[in-house]
Amino acid sequence: MLVKLSLSSMRKMFKDYLVLLFGLTISIAIFYMFQTLAQNEAFVEANAMISATMFVFHVGTFILGFITVFYIFYATSFIQTLRQKEMAMYLTLGAKKSKITQLMFMETLFIGLVSLVIGIVIGMGLTAIIADVLMDMLDFSAEATGFKAIYTSSIITTVIFYIILFLLTSVVNAWQIGKKKVLDLLQADKQEDVIKTSGLKTFFGVLLSIILMVIGYYTMINIAKLQYLGVILATITIVPGTYFIFISFLPYFVKKLKQNRMLNETGINSFTLGQLRFRMLNLTKVLGTVAMLIALGLGAMTAGLSFYHNIELQASSFQANDAAIYEPTKEDLKTIGAMDVSEKNTYEYKLTNDGVFFLKDSLLEKPPLVPHFDSTMEAISDIQILRVEEKLPASLYTMDGKEGEELPDKWLDAISLELNASYTMFGETTVYVVDQSHYENVDAKEKQVIVVKADDFSKHLSSFKQLEERQQEVAESYVGKPVDNAGGKYNNYVSLKSFSSGTVFMGIFLGIAFLMMMASVLMFKLLSSAGADIERYHMLRKIGVRKSLLQRSIYRELFLLFLFPAIIGLVHVLIGMQMFSFILVEPYTKVWLPIIIFLIIYGLYYVITVQLYKRIVLPKHH
Repeated sequence: MLVKLSLSSMRKMFKDYLVLLFGLTISIAIFYMFQTLAQNEAFVEANAMISATMFVFHVGTFILGFITVFYIFYATSFIQTLRQKEMAMYLTLGAKKSKITQLMFMETLFIGLVSLVIGIVIGMGLTAIIADVLMDMLDFSAEATGFKAIYTSSIITTVIFYIILFLLTSVVNAWQIGKKKVLDLLQADKQEDVIKTSGLKTFFGVLLSIILMVIGYYTMINIAKLQYLGVILATITIVPGTYFIFISFLPYFVKKLKQNRMLNETGINSFTLGQLRFRMLNLTKVLGTVAMLIALGLGAMTAGLSFYHNIELQASSFQANDAAIYEPTKEDLKTIGAMDVSEKNTYEYKLTNDGVFFLKDSLLEKPPLVPHFDSTMEAISDIQILRVEEKLPASLYTMDGKEGEELPDKWLDAISLELNASYTMFGETTVYVVDQSHYENVDAKEKQVIVVKADDFSKHLSSFKQLEERQQEVAESYVGKPVDNAGGKYNNYVSLKSFSSGTVFMGIFLGIAFLMMMASVLMFKLLSSAGADIERYHMLRKIGVRKSLLQRSIYRELFLLFLFPAIIGLVHVLIGMQMFSFILVEPYTKVWLPIIIFLIIYGLYYVITVQLYKRIVLPKHH
């Protein structure tokens, strides 16, 4: 009988159960995605720039598990809220309370197990799709690193965690229904929340939130000086500061909006703002949690993309020019001619068994650009690109000074880095810089090296790759054996990209997963409390308020509830990116890209929430 009754109820509320199934499936899929990375230690350790990455994943697993527990309770309470009157009706007709609790237990567990199977399958699919897209974008090979979308230990962990969680929520939900009286179930949507938004408690709460946020932001901006102390200070100030904003400041702010007569008396704004105030008490902690996890998710994505976009900038910080082409061929010259070049200099040299001889006059006539470092510099972005100004009065120089004078530091950088006259190009051969008379006495054919700088290095990567392949052949002819690469900026760029791609991948991957989870938490918390609003909307409709006005009120109310944590989370991220300023050239490079991704995900959840909320609270008849 219970099974028939349960199936009948589920058929009747199929669309509502579909919403619950969707939410649980997304939760399980995201949990599985996270576990796939967190448990793949070989992949993480081989592809992470940060040595503490595994520790971060373990902490992240704990945080995600903690949030998932609340998420599941929100999601399952969504159906429980909608069915309270139905439960009361069964009790009124003589059903035993034990049978009702069994019914709720069975339904919650059944929908949980179904969503577990679907969620793991979707999780595998999402993991594979996102991984393929990111790895293709980053030129990253899954085969080379051992990354797998289907990971047995991740499946086992997800299954065990969610079965325990569904059993727990089934028991708790059944117990909550069982302990309520029939009258409580009938009037569950008529509870009133009293919100205190004035007095000393609110004042000190607002003041404390401001003080904590100022301290937290200051430490993030000055993280290069404070280092580990800064990380600890930022954590213990920003987290409680965020919650105090939503617990004290936000209800006070909404109250002030409501007291604005012009705003309050326009249309049905009085009702909308009243609804907003009504929700504050139950939503403050949820909004604070969502704001923090938006900051974590968007921060991970922003940092990952920032590392990716800074690869070229970092390569350019340590090397002013883009390529040094020895013995350029007609094909090389054609490739260079097709670029938009801002700097192009040609230098003469001769190569013998005794050494490589660069003509000093040629170098002094067109001094190359080199990066200028300073001991006072605190960040990579402080590096300046300037032309070499030091004179070369001696007639003969070498890099080590064993024969003739030792090259000044800036010229040493220019010859070894900008002209790429290093071990990778010439092996053990001694490099000289000589005047005209010494140069003429060298019995060898004169050769040329062209140093070029393009207007946009990343725009011409394929061209620089072609030049590099040709330079590798030249280097092999000079050294007399195969070489891995000929050095130069392009190879440095490829190395940096390979070095950072794993961290970039993990940042974007986890950022998307966290953002999807956090938006889902807010969505289900709002929907689970929608039952209390049904009577209000029905009453307004009965007294003649147009349905379009009620819909507009819903859009505005939910927009503000989505907006508040989004603003705080965005501010956290934008200031928090200062923490990377000492290792990234421009931490805000293309910061608009992760923000747009976040807005798309968050906006999609907002639209879904509005549509589901309207379906619950608005009268079905026109």
